[in-house]
Amino acid sequence: MQTTLTRHVGFTGTGLHSGRPVRLVLRPAPAGHGIVFRRMDVVGLDRLVPARWDLVEISPLNTRIVNAAGVSVSTIEHLMAALSGCGVHNALVEIDGPEVPILDGSAAGFARAILAAGLVRQEAPLQAIEILRTVEVRHGPAMARLRPHQGDAPRGLVIDFEIDFADPAIGHQGRVLDMANGAFLRELCDSRTFCRLSDVEAMQAQGLALGGTFENAVVVDGAKVLSPGGLRHPDEAVRHKMLDALGDLATAGLPILGVYEGLRAGHAMTNRLLRALFERPESWRLVTCDAALEDHLPGSRLKPADLAAVA
Repeated sequence: MQTTLTRHVGFTGTGLHSGRPVRLVLRPAPAGHGIVFRRMDVVGLDRLVPARWDLVEISPLNTRIVNAAGVSVSTIEHLMAALSGCGVHNALVEIDGPEVPILDGSAAGFARAILAAGLVRQEAPLQAIEILRTVEVRHGPAMARLRPHQGDAPRGLVIDFEIDFADPAIGHQGRVLDMANGAFLRELCDSRTFCRLSDVEAMQAQGLALGGTFENAVVVDGAKVLSPGGLRHPDEAVRHKMLDALGDLATAGLPILGVYEGLRAGHAMTNRLLRALFERPESWRLVTCDAALEDHLPGSRLKPADLAAVA
């Protein structure tokens, strides 16, 4: 069945790239609503911006959605990952600026508040997108792929990700994770966005990363981790890439049943992959989730211990 929040939850913070203060409120929404942003600061234009793959404006550094009136919301990926990872299908996101607050650079703050609020099951069946044939996109050394599961057993989403950076503090990392049964909370949600010190000045010169600090991003310089406290996980970088991928895949609008494989992939590659998927109707089908299949979706079977992991 579809779900929404039992009550509203609010957040305040700063936009990572804009550097602007922002307030955001998650509100319950009816079945079939999906995840929709409402720009509270916009007057005279359509303020609603659905979090949908075909409204994503290609960007290498974040995920930005833009409606037909040109109203946009940026850096939605961490919030979208938290909603997907906690099993929220319907929500209205009220925001008073152009960018979602970065919080600590991870999705933990969003996930913590969502779970504290709790979810309610709605009287409407949940559909999912089952991958039937492999779809792949490439750009230089980067690749993103969706492929079917092998065998007949019900499965949800598996993320298989690999990165390779020259900086020894990151280096080559790979991880595979079945997203069922609270895996997002336990394994991914507290992993922070990261960048190289050499990139910071270049981004700020372009008017980006104006709200970035050593507290809301992992900054590395060669073999050194400059952020206080160091890494939360030895492979925090690839975990964060998987978090981003989950958030970007959530713009499909429904849970995905299949295997996502990313090699040096980012936001733009994942969106190109979704566009390629929906251009090929023979590569997927809609299925209605029964109880057995729902048990394999992100956000299924969450336990108090999962909340404690991010508390």
